[in-house]
Parts: sequence; structure tokens; C-alpha cells
Amino acid sequence: MTKEEGMQFYREMVTIRRLETVAANLYKSKAVRGFCHLYSGQEACCVGMEAALTKEDAVITAYRAHGWAYIRGISLVGVLAELTGRQSGCARGKGGSMHMYAPNFYGGNGIVGAQVPLGAGIALAYKYEKKPNVCLALYGDGAANQGQVFEAYNMASLWNLPCIFICENNGYGMGTSAGRSSASSQYYTRGDYIPGIWVDGMDVLAVRECFRWAKEYSIKNGPLVVEAATYRYHGHSMSDPGTSYRTRDEIQEVRERKDPILKLKNRMIENGLATAEELKKIEQDIRKQVDEAATKAKSDAELPVEELYNSVMVDPPADMRIRGCDVTIQAKTVA
Repeated sequence: MTKEEGMQFYREMVTIRRLETVAANLYKSKAVRGFCHLYSGQEACCVGMEAALTKEDAVITAYRAHGWAYIRGISLVGVLAELTGRQSGCARGKGGSMHMYAPNFYGGNGIVGAQVPLGAGIALAYKYEKKPNVCLALYGDGAANQGQVFEAYNMASLWNLPCIFICENNGYGMGTSAGRSSASSQYYTRGDYIPGIWVDGMDVLAVRECFRWAKEYSIKNGPLVVEAATYRYHGHSMSDPGTSYRTRDEIQEVRERKDPILKLKNRMIENGLATAEELKKIEQDIRKQVDEAATKAKSDAELPVEELYNSVMVDPPADMRIRGCDVTIQAKTVA
């Protein structure tokens, strides 16, 4: 790792950590409504994987998507304003926490496991069009027992699709530990006829190297199953305190011994790639940037009611009307 790479990884992970802290505060102040699932603790997964990809590669994930939305190219304002339902949001405030999109980032999906077969479909499109790219289809340990996951494995293997199926195993599916929910919690072995690999999802360099190899393999040979062992500091969602099924001591121990940001920070200082002062300056700058984005996200205008009827279909006929909540409402629509 060069100094430039290390600084980039550190900046990206600290940004995502601060982004999620601000998102939690916005939720507590009721500026964010609905669902909100935080990525704090799992930053090395998206940052390390993205470092091995190009923007022509695709990513599709579950509802814990804020970090992925940012790393795939959505601005801080684009993420936070989407959370607050404002028009500067990446989906103009219509999607919210679970439905953020960018070029070759297909969400943010609210149905448990549903993104996995969609990821196989994206990989099929790459193969059909003979593109040298890969699709990452991410899901959690809580979704790993879904039948549709195994159906997607089967089709991807039959057709040798360039799809990497990734279980971000943070130890708990909602409030149920992996050991209580799965007869086998070695999720990287679940592909059976698809090769699998385990990676330390708390180490950004391990993740990057894993996916450098995995991308090259998958494009040439077909699907892979990867288990990224990670940890979430918050509850499953903002409605879950996260302490009824695990102890505060467990969370604190992970923060002290395995935190991905602290691990990279110590590694860079010990190897002379950065000083503590340089990294502190990065943290201060990021805090200011994220706080400024939050102010914009709270003050930005909401969409007018008429926008409810737009973006329903691509290139609608000029005379097309959309019915509202009763037959008396027939509204015009545009793409």
C-alpha cells in the first residue's frame, strides 16, 4: 500500500463512519423517517471492494446501503438529502435510506435477499454483451438461508456468470446470531459447486487483495462465493438498540481490537506512511464536510406533490395520465 492509497482508504472509511453518525442523529431528531440501517463498523468491506473495481463494474446490495452509495459516487448531500426526503437526494427524495442508486450501483434493496438474483441478472447482461466486468451481489448472514440465493447460485454456475456473491457476515441477522440461525455458519462454503473464500472484512487491505483476485477469477471462470467477516456497531436498524442479544462489552471489545479504521490508522503510523497529526487533520476536515452536507440536507426543498406522478415509466406518451388514490385523479406524467 502506498501512502496515497492509505490516505484515500482512511479518508473514505472515516467519511462513511461520520456519515452514519450524522444519519443516526438526523433520525433521532426526526429529520429522517422510515427505515434506517447503519453501516458503522463495516466500512472496510465497501472501501476495500471498491478499490479492486472500476466504475464499469456493478454492485447491488441490501438495505444497509449508505456506505456503498457514497463509495460508488453519490455525494454526501446526495446521500443525506435522500435520507431526509429532499430534492437534492440521489433519488430526489423518493427512495430514502434503502433505495439509493448511481451508475452501475443498483441499490439499496428493501426485500431480504431479493438483490441476489438481480445481481446474477446484471452479470448475465455483462456476459451477453461480452463486457470484461463483474457484478458484486451482497447480502447479509440473515439473508444467507433464503432459497432465492441458492437459485441464483445455480443459474450463475450453469451459465458461468461473472458474479461474486458476497455474504457480509456481521454476526447477527436482526437480533439472531449466525450460530442460532444457520446450521452451517461457514457461509463461504455454501456455494457447494461454486468455489468460496473467506476474508477478514475488518481489514481494508485484506478485502482489496481478495477482490483483486476474485474479480480476475470470476471474469475468466464464473461465479464465486465470498464471506466477509465483519461487525456492525449499531442495532439492525435505528429501532433496535442492539444490546438485547449481545453485550455492550462485546461491542466495545470489537471497537478496541478489530475496528477497521483504527487498524488502518495504526498500520500507517507504524510503517511511516502517515503521522497522527496528518490523520487527525483528515478527521477534522471530514467532520466539517459531513456537517455542512447535513445542514443542506435539512434545509433543502421537498419535491412538490405533482412529482409523485413522474418517473413512473421511461418516455411516457405525451397524453398519458396516472391515476391517483381514486379514479377522479388523473395526473400528467413525465419521465
